[in-house]
Amino acid sequence: MTTASKLLQWYKRHRRDLPWRKTRDPYRILVSEVMLQQTQVDRVKMFYAAWIPRFPNWKRLASASNEDVIRMWAGLGYNRRALMLRDAARQVVERGVPTTTEGWRAIKGIGPYTSSAISAFAQKKRVMPIDTNIRRVLGRLLLGKPFPQPRDDERIQKVVNDFLPHRGNYFDVPQAIFDLATDICQKSPKCIECPLRRECPSAKKFLSGRVRIPKQMIKKAVESRHAEKLYPDRIYRGRILKAVRESKNGMPIGRIGPIIDPYFDQIVDSEWIEKMISRLIKDQLIEIVRGKLFLKK
Repeated sequence: MTTASKLLQWYKRHRRDLPWRKTRDPYRILVSEVMLQQTQVDRVKMFYAAWIPRFPNWKRLASASNEDVIRMWAGLGYNRRALMLRDAARQVVERGVPTTTEGWRAIKGIGPYTSSAISAFAQKKRVMPIDTNIRRVLGRLLLGKPFPQPRDDERIQKVVNDFLPHRGNYFDVPQAIFDLATDICQKSPKCIECPLRRECPSAKKFLSGRVRIPKQMIKKAVESRHAEKLYPDRIYRGRILKAVRESKNGMPIGRIGPIIDPYFDQIVDSEWIEKMISRLIKDQLIEIVRGKLFLKK
């Protein structure tokens, strides 16, 4: 039995029940992939269930205004994703649904991972999308590197062709890898439970206790944060957007500070507020009309 066959056998017993795995619709696959970026799966399941009835296909989403899309995205975070998704739908309506990985890659906003994911999950192409999770599993399994880095992606792509089956449910292999990464092959893997531990050179290293997490992987990413503030700027930008979204007749700019931060200081924090508003305007999420903030139409 091949390594991939063992993986698929394990997947058949342990696969997660996710709504976007029950469809081959490229639109729904794209929606799920965009939502899953930097968002936990359980949270995405709720938003996906609400999004699909409201925007069930390319045309309905393509015709939506910024305001409609942002309101439906409320609470999911990283709101630029919503506009990117809508703009991608407009390109598909205009050009037609791509049939190749390269075709999906030509859609503005869709990168190498997402284009490969749609090709594999929706169109059953024999391709391997690579994100953090898949890199971790395949880097360990195929390259013998306990902590593979993005620079290893090219090597992974070169050897993955021999790993992927040519027949059967080869298109399920990436999903199986996702679930293996979630359940077993985590940053600190549970190799003793892994169905591929005998085939994986990294498992031997982990089980021997000779592997340590590299220092550069322990460092946390530094986010933009205004002096003396409790949270990163993205949290306060989210609060601005929430306040604007919930205002019936627009949110006066002068009132926004105390709403998003109970410790707001007009003298110290005014420039900070202006920069965050400018960022939201640049991202086409809000606009200023007669001194008030509104969702971008």
